[in-house]
Amino acid sequence: MSTSEVLSAPLVLEYPFRRTVGVVQGAFLTGLRDGKVLGIRTTDGRVLCPPVEYDPATGDELTELVEVGTGGVVTTWSWEPEPRAHQPLDRPFAWALIRLDGADTTMLHAVDAGSPEAMATGMRVRVRWADERSGSITDIACFEPESADTDPTPPAPLEHPTDEPVKLIETPARLEYRFTAGQATTRFLHGITEKRILGERCGVCGKVYVPPRGSCPTDGVATSEQVELPARGIVTTFCVVNLQFYGQAMEVPYVCATVLLDGADIGLFGLVQEIPFDQVRMGMRVEAVWVDDEELGPTMTNIKWWKPTGEPDAPYESFREHV
Repeated sequence: MSTSEVLSAPLVLEYPFRRTVGVVQGAFLTGLRDGKVLGIRTTDGRVLCPPVEYDPATGDELTELVEVGTGGVVTTWSWEPEPRAHQPLDRPFAWALIRLDGADTTMLHAVDAGSPEAMATGMRVRVRWADERSGSITDIACFEPESADTDPTPPAPLEHPTDEPVKLIETPARLEYRFTAGQATTRFLHGITEKRILGERCGVCGKVYVPPRGSCPTDGVATSEQVELPARGIVTTFCVVNLQFYGQAMEVPYVCATVLLDGADIGLFGLVQEIPFDQVRMGMRVEAVWVDDEELGPTMTNIKWWKPTGEPDAPYESFREHV
């Protein structure tokens, strides 16, 4: 790859989101697990499905849950010709707003119609239950066109039935996107592949930014002067991580810190290792620990962590403007 070619790479941000569901949503999800759909009645007699805790029109608290039908009418729809991973179906389908029998509002779900020609506003559809249900909106696998000469398929009995209501759900959050680095960040990433840390200096204020972004946020001018910085600096601020989280590779506790490189005017974020976590301190001098040469690539993970240099701590006055 040419060093002048702007780098671009696909990235994925993913984590599980856990939350309690409350009484009303818990009842709705418990109903799905048990093969029925619940709505909630408002003070003026309307039935909202999916149910909510408060009437969106009046703000009244709602408590009267009612069972609605598992069939309904499509009020509007859009065809999905190329389903993505983790969508309800692995073949083309319709996203539709469906007003279930007995409800006054619509719910969004997938309709397995086979082709866009089979879809129409006003058509009747019915629930197709998932083979396994656990108390999630995906307990409805999808909806399918309703046929007058075919009886609805009842939900399969649960393998391990329980009377315990659903109280907690876990929803995977996933974002796939492509990051294009730009010219300044591309130069920085090519440099770090060679264990060189490149910043850029503003021609107006003289500040050196690392990683560079191609312009000075203070003066709003382009930064073109390249500055090679040493792989050592000062810990300005830090935190001790004591909690495990999704995808965590390191054992707790460990330290994350902002390191102000010598000659830079903005800090880099990284791990501090090779010292007990309770001995890390502001002003401590550190240096980069690099991965082996065969592992080098255009990524900040080339720096495994920062370790103490053994030099005397920097006085607070020398970095207080960077805290």
